[in-house]
Parts: sequence; C-alpha cells; structure tokens
Amino acid sequence: MSLALAYSRARTGVHAPEVRVEVYLAPGLPALNVVGLPEAAVRESRDRVRAAIQCAQFQFPNRKITVNLAPADLPKDGGRFDLPIALGILAAAGEVSIEALAQVELLGELALTGELRAIDGVLPAALAAARAGRSIIVPTGNGAEVALAGEVEAYTARTLLEVVAHINGVKSLPVALPRTAEFERVNYPDLADVRGQLQARRALEIAAAGNHHLILIGPPGCGKTLLASRLPGLLPEASEAEALESAAIASVSGRGLDLDRWRLRAFRSPHHTASAVALVGGGAEPRPGEISLAHNGVLFLDELAEWDRRALEVLREPLESGVVTISRAARQSEFPARFQLVAAMNPCPCGWAGDPSGRCRCSLDTIQRYRARLSGPLLDRIDLHLAVPRLAPREMRGDAPRGEPTAPVRARVIAAREFQIRRAGKTNAQLSQSETERHCRLGDADQNLLERAMDALQLSARAMHRILRVARTIADLDSSEHIRTPHIAEAIGYRQLDLGLQASAA
Repeated sequence: MSLALAYSRARTGVHAPEVRVEVYLAPGLPALNVVGLPEAAVRESRDRVRAAIQCAQFQFPNRKITVNLAPADLPKDGGRFDLPIALGILAAAGEVSIEALAQVELLGELALTGELRAIDGVLPAALAAARAGRSIIVPTGNGAEVALAGEVEAYTARTLLEVVAHINGVKSLPVALPRTAEFERVNYPDLADVRGQLQARRALEIAAAGNHHLILIGPPGCGKTLLASRLPGLLPEASEAEALESAAIASVSGRGLDLDRWRLRAFRSPHHTASAVALVGGGAEPRPGEISLAHNGVLFLDELAEWDRRALEVLREPLESGVVTISRAARQSEFPARFQLVAAMNPCPCGWAGDPSGRCRCSLDTIQRYRARLSGPLLDRIDLHLAVPRLAPREMRGDAPRGEPTAPVRARVIAAREFQIRRAGKTNAQLSQSETERHCRLGDADQNLLERAMDALQLSARAMHRILRVARTIADLDSSEHIRTPHIAEAIGYRQLDLGLQASAA
C-alpha cells in the first residue's frame, strides 16, 4: 500500500481552513480520481498534475490513484490544490520524503510545463499556517503577499521541480521577502480647501475622533463630497493588525491586493446604482462586497436617497455588528465589515428645499416621499446628522480666509483616540451598551436634559446610546475626563436633523 499526506488551505470567506490531501496508490487500471467535494477547477487538476509531473521528468505512477481532499464536506475550488496533489502523488510513489512533506503547507496552480502560477487568497492561508506551526510554499508571484504574514516561514518556487528539491533537502527555496520599496505615501486632500462650513468641519472632526457614522444633507455644490473626501486624511494610521485584516479581505476579493498601499485605510465610494450584492458581497463563491472592502476604513455613499432602498437596508446589521454573513446552499461565509459610513444627499429632488433663496418648487408630499426612501431604522444607526447650507458668494472668493488645515485637526483626532484606547481599548463608536453606561455617565442635570431631548425628538434607546458616545467623543476632544453640559448639548444637536428638515419643508 502506498499512502501519502500533504497539507493545503481552502478559501472560505477570509478564513483558510486546513485541507488534508490524502493520496492512495492502489493496484488496478490506471486512473486518477479526486474526491472530497471538488468543484470543476479542482477536478480538472487531474490533467494539469499529470502533465506537470511528466514535464518535470518524473514517472507518473501507472496505477489507480485516489486523491481525497479532507474534510469531505468543505467545498474546494480553484487551482490552489494542484501543487499539494502533485506532491502527494510523488510522495506516495517514493519520489518525495513523506516525513518532510508533513512539515509544510502547499499552495499553487500548475501549468502543463510544471511552472507555478499565482493564486488569490494567499495571505489568510499564510496567517493560518503560522498558527499551525508549519512552513508554507507558494508561487513566486505570491511571495511579497505571503511575506506580509510576518511570523510564518514562507518560501517561493517557480516550478514543481524546485519544490521537490526543497522538500528532499537537495536545494533550498528562496525565502519570501516583502517589497523593498517604501509604502506609497498618499497626500490626502487638505481640509483647508473647504471654505466656510465651520459646523460641518466640526462634525467631520468628531466623526474622525470617535469613528462615528455621519450623514450630510444639503443643496448641490455646498461641499458635501468635498468634506467626505477629507475624512481619510484626518484618521490615524491603521495598526498592523488592522492593515492585515483589510489586506486579507483584499486578497480573497478577486480584485488583487495592492502591496504598495496595504497599510492605508480604505476609502470606498461605490456608485449609487450599485446593487445589494455589490455592497454586502455574494456570488456562487461568496466574495466580499464594498462594505467589507471598506473594513477599518471609510465607506462614502453619495446621493443616498437615489440608492435602491433594498440595497441600503442591507447595511442595518453590519452597521451594528461589524460583520456580514453570506449564506448559500452549499456554504456560509463571514466577512468583517467594521466600516465608517459617511453619506451625503440632497434635501429634496431638486436639491433646494429650505434654501433662503426660495427656489425649491417641490411640494411637501414630493419632499416627504423623497426622504422616505431612507428608513427610520437606518437613519437611527447614523450618529451625526448635519444640514450643510449653501455657501455665501463672499466665502468663495480667492482672497477669503482659508479654514484650518488637516494637520492640526488630525493631531487632535489622534489625541482623542488615544484617550479612548487607554480608557476602553476601542473607539467610542464601538462601545457596547454596558461600556457606554460605564464610560459615558452623566450628572443629574445633564441626564434630565437628555431625557427631555428624547421626549421632544422622539428618539429611540439606540439613538440615546449613540448620543452618549458622541458626547464622550466631544469631551475627549476637549480633554475632559467627564461629559459636561456643553458636550451633551452639542451631541443632541446632531440628532435634530429630521425635525429641522420637516420644518423647512413646511
């Protein structure tokens, strides 16, 4: 009996579960069968593996070969299992050391010539291999990506023959190395370019400091998109753990991982015609959507009222939980989706409701139908609601005073976030209910103020907790240990948008 075992990794969301490639050579008519829930690309590996072994000048076993990909109930797809299948066959035939093969994990698609081609989803597999205590061998094209995993012992190979020589101890493979060039430095747009809009700039600073969601409502050309584009420049640099999480999502997305920008926070701005699947992800082989690609970064939704309502409603659960689960008949995939939402919209179809010029001609019913495209539960999950007015002509003159630049605002944001991390280990927007009650306590007078505001504005319990978290962020920006009356009053002011819009429409 000839039996060999090789290790590899499947792709399930951003996870890389272990796959044991068991190869058995038995007497009988020559055949190669792959079992263990392989999809079409895996079944087709039979011909690729046969040709690659023969081109590498090895004798392909003239026996009945059974390849089992365990666990059998885990779907396997893609060409990532070509290399472990080939090594398993060679080990069962006595060409490769079975003991040495058990210490390494293998990933890679084989060309008919025996060359190795790059695959996607390598970074999660490298991180999993490091936790399992094994080294990993990948195609040369994946070397820089797998090197991001850091602690894993990773090697790169160009051909099947090189892998065999390495496992047999004849010639070692080169170690996977990260890019030698420095990471791309992005010059974010400067906040000083935003003229006027002092209240909007203040709200943007609060949103950046506490990682709060923000919606801007105002007429066309008032600077909503300009403000949103300045948010990434205010955020602190992503930690290595955050960057690796985001890089792992990009690795399995099928869109490729930009190794020069993997440390940068994502800024995703999908078009308003995007579908619900484009936002949350999906497909026969579940892939991450825009909200997962914006993980640890910013998701900007412009023209929010023009989005399909069904697409917007899928944001409800991820805004609360920070994850999205995609279920299919054969599998279930979970993707991280802890993003910061910034949305912008006009107050009415023509865009001028409430403007002092009185140019809006939309009826009250038209305005109400337009705003009804956004559900109450969705708006309830957005921390900061802000009306952005039209700028006066004098504020747009070339010699008009410029606003505060990005650098000092970013310094205040970073200082406020450091307070939050020392206090709770997370940003204020991520506080749980119990943590909110512990870290956002109010005095009796301020508690009464909040309760009166809840009655007047008809706010939910969720909105109350979000007001408390925003007030905590405002206090952090003020370097205050306790939430005081000006802090809670300002936080309440960012929840009055709906009533203000109704009054302006009337």
